[in-house]
Amino acid sequence: MTAQILDGRAISKEIGEEVAAQVAEFRAQYGFAPTIAVVRAGEDPASVSYARMIQRSFERAEMGFVPHILPETASQGQVLDLVNQLNADASVHGIMVQEPLPRGIDEDAVKAALSPAKDADGVSPINAGRLAQAAPIGRSSTTLNYLVPATPLGGLEILKRSNVEIDGRRAIIVGRSNIVGRPMAFLLMQHHATVSICHSHTRPLGDVTRQADILCAAVGVPRLIKGDMVKPGAVVIDFGVNFVDGKMCGDVDFDEVVEVAGMITPVPGGTGPMTNVMLMRNVLEAAQRQCR
Repeated sequence: MTAQILDGRAISKEIGEEVAAQVAEFRAQYGFAPTIAVVRAGEDPASVSYARMIQRSFERAEMGFVPHILPETASQGQVLDLVNQLNADASVHGIMVQEPLPRGIDEDAVKAALSPAKDADGVSPINAGRLAQAAPIGRSSTTLNYLVPATPLGGLEILKRSNVEIDGRRAIIVGRSNIVGRPMAFLLMQHHATVSICHSHTRPLGDVTRQADILCAAVGVPRLIKGDMVKPGAVVIDFGVNFVDGKMCGDVDFDEVVEVAGMITPVPGGTGPMTNVMLMRNVLEAAQRQCR
């Protein structure tokens, strides 16, 4: 058996067209575009490259993109002052602070300073808490509006648009980061999956991952998940971005797992293209809420 490839590029293109159409409606109604402010301190090459990708995506959808570049020597006070200015700026609807920040800056304090309504990538503790407390799909909830990290949100969208049954399925998440693993677990639980989270202390890892109907790898270890660690017919979502001998690869050993799984996301071309388009959708939704 060879797995069906879940094409993140094709799905992201479809969502991008939907977002662009909604942005056009927004602009016609309000006279301005949903706008993101991207904050960076220093010139980390990966951060610079990612910011360019965000800019291209936003400009293609005729959304606003405003960069705010601080020097590598910026203090925590300078970063917090800028975040607070952007929180108060009505022309900015979403804010993203790029990591890594310079040494000596408390990243948690910066995330906590973000306005939850403008927290474009859902990293603030308030948005994380609201996601954790949100009711399952189909049940009434008193939880306020919140924004979800774009990467796991993109993984969920791949599952939904590929008609993967989530309700009642056993989902295993490998990785417990606040930006991918944990929010993905909460999203799947919202959709009525039974979820377990694995991490570096899970032993033996394969005994757990083989139970998964839906297996999500987000641990940052190249090709960690081997073919014998996957249940035949499972859906495998690979969030990993690693480089081995100059080539990008995921946390899943694709060549092995593609022969066992029922569906699988490739790297590159799987969850990666989804992140930018989900960030765009987050900023659009934030702008819509701010204008109501």
